[in-house]
Amino acid sequence: MRKVLWVLACFCVLGAPAALAAGNSKPLQVSIFSPVQLVPEEQSIRGVRLNLIYSDNKDVSGLTLATGWNRTGGDGAGIALGAVNWNEGNFYGWQMGLINYDGNRVVGLQAGLINVDKGDTTGIQLGLVNWDYGFFHGYQSGILNYTGGHFVGLQDGVINIARNDLSGLQHGLINYAGGIVNGVQVGYLWNFAQEMHGLQLGLINVTNSLDGIQIGLGNYNGNKEPLEFMPIVNWAF
Repeated sequence: MRKVLWVLACFCVLGAPAALAAGNSKPLQVSIFSPVQLVPEEQSIRGVRLNLIYSDNKDVSGLTLATGWNRTGGDGAGIALGAVNWNEGNFYGWQMGLINYDGNRVVGLQAGLINVDKGDTTGIQLGLVNWDYGFFHGYQSGILNYTGGHFVGLQDGVINIARNDLSGLQHGLINYAGGIVNGVQVGYLWNFAQEMHGLQLGLINVTNSLDGIQIGLGNYNGNKEPLEFMPIVNWAF
């Protein structure tokens, strides 16, 4: 994990999209609360943003350090450390805070109590609640992990929910996949997949269509081929 964080940090500082470098940007922002800040809200920051209570800028790339709420009205890139990191557009880099929110695509790492991404995510979400509305490619770890779009990677938590298709692994107490699963569900209490291609391992395993193996106390296969219900092991190929 330490190596991953170093790679992300280097990417944040050196690999920010060129679009964030353009326009009327300033190298330093110091804010108590907006509008009591060095650079007005409508301007962008490319460098360092320091915030005590609340700061607001258009696009931000670089390093943000805060004890309060950071808001970016457009796109963000770099490292954002604050109580609340709120980004309305795309974000490329590393966010760490109590609440991390992004209104569009995220590439990188979100670490906090609550992580929310309204768009697609490529990277890592670490928190008590991880919530992604779009396509997710990477790793989610938390008490509750949720994805609204296609999920590719690993969901590791107490409750894992993939509302659409899943390719990879779900590991937790309760796993739910509302679409086609190509991979493995390991649920110590309950696994559900609309359509399962692979392995379900848990106390109770449920799918409406099985192409693989179920191992658990109770195993239900909705298409009834060859068997609808079996204790211990059920299979269909």
